[in-house]
Order: sequence, then C-alpha cells, then structure tokens
Amino acid sequence: MTIPRSSGVLLHPTSLPGPYGIGELGTQARHFIDWLAAAGQHYWQVMPLGPTGYGDSPYQAFSAFAGNPYLIDLTTLREEGLLGDADFAALPAFNPDKVDFGLQYVWRNQMLERAHAAFLGGKASHLRAELEAFIQAEASWLDDYALFTALKDAHGGLPWNAWPSAVRDRQPEALATARASLSESLERVRFIQFLFFRQWTAIREYARGKGIQVIGDIPIFVAMDSSDAWANREQFYFDDQGQPTVVAGVPPDYFSETGQLWGNPLYNWDAMRQSGYQWWIDRFQGSLKLYDVIRIDHFRGFAGYWEIPFPAETAVHGRWVPAPGHEMFAAVRGALGNLPIIAEDLGVITPDVEQLRDDFEFPGMAVLQFAFGGGDFSVNDFLPHNLRENQVVYTGTHDNDTTRGWWRHADDQEKHNFRTYTSSNPTEESFAWELMRLAFESRANLAVVPLQDIMNLGTEARMNLPGTTGEHNWTWRYRGPDLRPDLAQRLRELTDRTGRL
Repeated sequence: MTIPRSSGVLLHPTSLPGPYGIGELGTQARHFIDWLAAAGQHYWQVMPLGPTGYGDSPYQAFSAFAGNPYLIDLTTLREEGLLGDADFAALPAFNPDKVDFGLQYVWRNQMLERAHAAFLGGKASHLRAELEAFIQAEASWLDDYALFTALKDAHGGLPWNAWPSAVRDRQPEALATARASLSESLERVRFIQFLFFRQWTAIREYARGKGIQVIGDIPIFVAMDSSDAWANREQFYFDDQGQPTVVAGVPPDYFSETGQLWGNPLYNWDAMRQSGYQWWIDRFQGSLKLYDVIRIDHFRGFAGYWEIPFPAETAVHGRWVPAPGHEMFAAVRGALGNLPIIAEDLGVITPDVEQLRDDFEFPGMAVLQFAFGGGDFSVNDFLPHNLRENQVVYTGTHDNDTTRGWWRHADDQEKHNFRTYTSSNPTEESFAWELMRLAFESRANLAVVPLQDIMNLGTEARMNLPGTTGEHNWTWRYRGPDLRPDLAQRLRELTDRTGRL
C-alpha cells in the first residue's frame, strides 16, 4: 500500500467530550471530524473499537468483530424514540475529564436495556427490517458473540473457561438449552450491536464526505476471555479444561525490564493452515467494515512471537517462535486483494520482520520520541533523515507519554541530542510543536500526531502506560472548548507548508 503524502490525528472515540461520561458516536464525533477537515487532515486514527473487558483496554476486547456499546450515542436513541426524557431524569455525576468505566458498565447498560425494551414495545419500528438484515449479514460472528455475552452475564461475569464444562466445551445440547433460556438476552445483544454499527457507519460516511479516512487498530492477538477464543478453541493452544498452555507477550524492552505479560492465547498455526487461514480472512474482512486503513498492532508477531509458558508471573522466561506470516498474508490477499495495512513494526525487529513487511509493501512505523536516546544517536533509524517514504511517522503513540510530558521527563542526554540535531533550544512549552514540525517535514508519506500533542498537554493526558492496569489508563477525555479553531488553523498551516495538504 502506498499512502500519498498526508497527515492525520490519533484520538480514540472514548476521549471525545459529551454529557454522559464517555465519548459517543454522535454530534461531538462529527464536530471533531469538522475540525480535522478545517485543519487539513486526511486521517482519523482510532484504537480498537471492540467491547472492553478487564482493565478497560481496547486491546483486550470480548470480541475481535463486535463494537463497543459504550460508544453508542444516547442522544440519537432519544431522537429516535428509543429513550425518553424520564430515562435521563437522574444522571450520575459524570467526570468530564476522565472515563469511569465501572459507572458506564452499570448505567449505560441499563440505558441500552431500556432502549431495547422500547424497541420491543413498538418504538422505532422503522428499524426492524434493517435490524433483521444486520443479524443475517453478521451471523458468522454475531451469534457466537451474543451467546458468549449472555452466558457470561448468566455466570456472574466469569471467564468462559470457568463456566460449567458443558457450555465451556460447547456441547451442542447445552448450547441449544442456553439459546432457549437466554433468548431475550441474545436479542438484546444483537440489537445493541446493530445500534453500534449503524451509528459507526454513519460517522464513517460523514468522515468520508469530508475527505477523511479512518485508520483503525487490530491487535494481532485476541483476548483470553473473548467469544473468539471460546468459539474457535481449536485455533489456539488450550488444554482440555480451556486453560492456555502458552500465552503471548513481549520480552524486556524500552517499556519494561520484565517484558510485558499480555496473557493472550497463542494461535495454533497448524490448525489455521488446515483451514486455509479462513479465520484471518474473516477477521480482515470484518475490520474493513470498521476502518478504511488497518494498522496491525504487534506486526512482528506474524514473523515470530514471544511464547511464554502458562502460568507465569512475568514475560522474562519465554522464547521466540516463528510464525507463517508470508503464507497467511498470501491467503488473505488471494481472498480479499491487496489490503490497506500499516505494520506496527516497533520493538525487537529482526530481518525476517522487515522482509515480511516489505514483501507485501506494508508501510512501517517510526516514533520520534525514540529517536534521540543513547550516546551515538546519529545511527538511530527513527531520526527524521533516516525515515523512508513508505512509512508512518508519529511524535508518540497511545503507549507513549505525551510529547510535552516526554520532554519534561527526558534525561539530559536525550535533550542534548535533540538540541544538537535541531540546533535549537526548545522550552517545555514549545517542544511538542517542534517535534510535530520534524514529523511533518520528514520524508515519511504519512505523519500522525495524538490530539494531546496538538493541545500541548502534559503527562496528565497520557492514554496508557504499558504493562500496567492503573485507573488512569484509557480514561483521558478532552473538553469541547479545548478543540479550538486556532489550533486547527495552526495545524493546517504546518500541513500546507510541509506538502501534506
């Protein structure tokens, strides 16, 4: 894939402002798209849009195909008659700056249950045919996800491998009994997914009308507690009790001295090969219903992945295992054609990873916050003059500190290296836009910056600290007035000056 010289902004929809405690797919999403267009941007990058579970991480979703119900715009449901004034009479005290996922889990699910009850009662009946078409079109994943969600609720939120063995192991008679007894819950889950996809499709169409495409993440691995793992157990390394025998992570690196123990189940590539990699074909096809461009998180895992015996306390004692990335991507390309894929090729990158990326002409990534470390930094691949055209350059990502926060906490050597490289002496106030300028001036075809950097925010606005499940991860939100027209104009001028408009 070749991306024309352009730029975009990274912002997860949960960070949008709004009255109900989390960003939604309504007026504020359209306002942000309008702002992007005014700023001369061509891409909106988001993180995975799936329903989040433990730790609230979008990279640990209950499904690789489903959408996050928290993002459903309640005002739209009110306008369609699915919610009434009485439903909004007693609102919780939402924090406008942070998402309280626990509060969303209780309150928003109650609101969506009311919307479904109203639909069953005859409200918004014009949606009925559209709903039935959606259920039929998405049955390949939706039926399993609905049953998984209903069973999970029925068992007090326990992970699927802690359910009674009959439903854990998907015995046909047990599943038939569950479908009958949980039919109302199944209908509600399908209805809520319909609402999400209906609203997200409308947002994408609005963005497309403004000349903006959506870049969306798909994590290479699925969550342990997911409908994907439960419904496709033969595609992973599980024992007879549904426990993983090995799990995913990364070895010690820049982010963590003990590595990152993700805990995701690992793919049984032999089983996937026997099916012609159909699971991956389906997954990419599903992702194209959400995104215009797909960014594969942890792309290096398609060349080789870090296998950690289960159970483990850290990721230190693992091993590298080769993966059939060439064969898999060839199968996907044969089924779906050349896909618009960005490869997240950060971390421990070996020649086989680079070969896989380049053979399929996937753009890789560079993060400028990584460019100025070490003594002899002149050989750093992430320095602007070392970047390639078929590459995406970031000031930082969701896993980094904000650029202002990074400069505040950078060591003396990093600051010296930056000053030497740029012949400048930036202040904490000016640094974020200095690094943005370097990104935009680079030869990389696409430059993407987090909205926090455009707003020049500090560490308090950081989205995630890898390897932690702290209460501040994934919670940041901006307020409506913070999305100022003068910032759009300044960004547009930088975009124009660097040939990205």
